[in-house]
Amino acid sequence: MSYSTADRLRTVTLDDVRGAHKMLSGVARTTALEGSRHLSALVGAPVLLKCENLQRTGSFKLRGAYVRIAGLLPEERAAGVVAASAGNHAQGVALASSLLGVRSTVFMPKGAPLPKISATREYGAEVRLHGQVVDESLAAAQEYARETGAVFIHPFDHPDVIAGQGTVGLEILEQCPEVRTIVVGVGGGGLAAGIAVAVKALRPDVRIVGVQAEGAAAYPPSLAAGRPVSLSHPVTMADGIKVGRPGDVPFGLVGELVDEVCTVTEDELSAALLLCLERAKLVVEPAGASPVAALLSRPEAFEGPVVAVLSGGNVDPVLMERVLRHGMAAQGRYLAVRLRLTDRPGALASLLGALSVADANVLDVSHVRTDPRLGLTEAEVELHLETKGPAHCAEVQQALRDAGYTVMG
Repeated sequence: MSYSTADRLRTVTLDDVRGAHKMLSGVARTTALEGSRHLSALVGAPVLLKCENLQRTGSFKLRGAYVRIAGLLPEERAAGVVAASAGNHAQGVALASSLLGVRSTVFMPKGAPLPKISATREYGAEVRLHGQVVDESLAAAQEYARETGAVFIHPFDHPDVIAGQGTVGLEILEQCPEVRTIVVGVGGGGLAAGIAVAVKALRPDVRIVGVQAEGAAAYPPSLAAGRPVSLSHPVTMADGIKVGRPGDVPFGLVGELVDEVCTVTEDELSAALLLCLERAKLVVEPAGASPVAALLSRPEAFEGPVVAVLSGGNVDPVLMERVLRHGMAAQGRYLAVRLRLTDRPGALASLLGALSVADANVLDVSHVRTDPRLGLTEAEVELHLETKGPAHCAEVQQALRDAGYTVMG
């Protein structure tokens, strides 16, 4: 088990969150609350972004990890701590342990992004690469705990972790006393549960909305069943909320205190990440952008002022490139087309000329001449274009057809 029977039965109170807040003074930053004119216009009320992507280690995870480790008994600290994570929790545990003088070991999947592995090591943890997915790393970490006596630090399923995450809620109330709705991403549920504990105790009128990725939404069926339900294969680009089963401790709190848990699609996550980068000038990972995705998909559903919690900004550059391109495509600002043309001198130049007239920016051209599906005098061209929206995409494709080209997709 990741916690004792006493921990499982223990609830989390406002006093716990306030105690965590004092403990984190000088450790965790009080992150900024930034207004978003674009989202405010869309929702029709003030929308503010709680920038936990600018927290130390790049996410809110430091808060809960520090409170959990600081609460260990001296003999537990002496045994060290162990965790499993592909990124944010790993870095939070590593830094918290270093600040508290506790030895830490973190198991990470072999395919974890290199920047996250390097950062975890730089924060002071011993990193062990094990397995292809986090579940395999988790099993290895728990086995290590049993063999060595190290204390396993769960990313969300412990009252101390939830109390630490709840300090985000206290900060929101201090920074925006008039808040009416708080929107927060949900994976295992620790952040949402902690915020709900703090906010509902002080402002029961504030609506709290949790957001899950559509392909990794374990909370809706779990809440309907009245118990945590496991997903067999959660799938989403948002690794930070890609959790197959709600935590036992946060599940009860989310069920009692969170007003709604909704879902967003991968296209909506991509569009939200792109918006954060372009309009707010903030680097946010897909999980951190999930509240913004919810606002984009249902702007009429949120009473303002609204605070959207950007939970993290640790995004792998390779994933960022893919997600941004996906987000541009979802907004009709990126178009990929294939077509065939006669393989003769000047044919490609003529094609590019037609695109220039249509005012499409060519990002990439792939020219194939040797495919057996092609005729002797044919070549196939795949074009990646930057466009100005759905209407312009249609105009570009029509311009190509008018120029005599057959557009295949």
